[in-house]
Amino acid sequence: MQALIKKLTAVEHGFKPFELEAQKIVDSNTLPESKAIAVELLQSEFYQLRCCAVFILGFIAAGDRSVLLLLKKTARSDESWQVQEIIAKAFDQYCKDNGYESSLPEIEAWLDAEHPNVCRAVTEGLRIWTGRPYFKAHPEVAIQLLSRHKASDSEYLRKSVGNALRDISKKYGALVTKETETWDLKDKRIAFTYDYVLRKH
Repeated sequence: MQALIKKLTAVEHGFKPFELEAQKIVDSNTLPESKAIAVELLQSEFYQLRCCAVFILGFIAAGDRSVLLLLKKTARSDESWQVQEIIAKAFDQYCKDNGYESSLPEIEAWLDAEHPNVCRAVTEGLRIWTGRPYFKAHPEVAIQLLSRHKASDSEYLRKSVGNALRDISKKYGALVTKETETWDLKDKRIAFTYDYVLRKH
């Protein structure tokens, strides 16, 4: 473990080393063992080790649904933006392994969460939404799910929603326009999200 700590804490930029180490851990341990290692790493003061932990959890989440609770708890509590980015990746990994359509109940549950970081893990993690199976065939579902948070109190989340809808508008502009035409732009929060949707591609 000391060698891993030394190796990962030396990383100053990028996330790939964390992902690679996480994959090695998952490949060489049982699921319960991998989960135990991730839980230990989550306690670290170093964001690099927590990032590795979250990657591990993403890799094993489809095989152990209780892992999603750990990811959600981390999203609510971890103040590192780097860790938050990896939580988004981990949630997408779960959806990929579990199947995006099969994951719809979990996607909706996370989007219904009170904490904006939990919601953002979905809005950001699944980008580009219509590049993902199921949503590629059902872009209107992606648009509807994202639009739930157009008026969020969290600017961080609204920005993610606007960017994700802008991504979708590149191929499905008419569908995005149909949705945004129903928005009350007198609401400053909604207008903020709308501005991000309209930003140049």
